[in-house]
Amino acid sequence: MDFKVFLSDVALNDLERIVAYIAPHNPIAAEQLGNQLLDVALSLHTFPERGRMVPEFRQPGVREIIFRSYRIIYRMNNTDQSLEIVRFWHGARGFPHIPGKT
Repeated sequence: MDFKVFLSDVALNDLERIVAYIAPHNPIAAEQLGNQLLDVALSLHTFPERGRMVPEFRQPGVREIIFRSYRIIYRMNNTDQSLEIVRFWHGARGFPHIPGKT
């Protein structure tokens, strides 16, 4: 059964900032990257456990998939079969902050 995928406000803000950062240099590439990140995140609905556990947190419900230089970090909820995308994080930015979790 498919999982429902939700994006947190923080993740949406991350996505907007990524696109806004690239857009002055190449607006088409910025839009394409934003759409690709969103597509990869939404694709988790079919097999959410394919992402690895985030090494910094070591919590089975906090996972990530990598797309290019970006970490798409999400929380799984097996009880209601949903997952929340919590961050789109560039790998060069160091340790990701996950709202509500440490």
